[in-house]
Amino acid sequence: FLVCEKDGERGGGAIAGFININNIVHGGFRCGALGYGVFAHAAGRGLMREGLGLVLDHAFGPMRLHRLEINAQPRNTASLALARSCGFRLEGFSPKMLFIDGEWRDHERWAITAEMRASG
Repeated sequence: FLVCEKDGERGGGAIAGFININNIVHGGFRCGALGYGVFAHAAGRGLMREGLGLVLDHAFGPMRLHRLEINAQPRNTASLALARSCGFRLEGFSPKMLFIDGEWRDHERWAITAEMRASG
């Protein structure tokens, strides 16, 4: 999923960021893991919040998923704020979860379910 903008207006132009759903498991789990990022020129404009809202609508609608998860480093305040603003709840902490830049990094685990999205 790509969020685009042109000269500060939505509707085409430079790619502002990306959102993807990985590791989708159907059956009794119906869950996926979200990944996302915004490019510096588009940061702080609300584009990722809007884009993530559209992805959540699609995931809990046509894709029929029940749960989506986000893992973010505790110091990534922008990522944590995005998760929180879209209705995700903090569910736990994973020490040394992912190897990034030569070190094992801690992550916070955030999740949202279809029921949470429908009620929020």
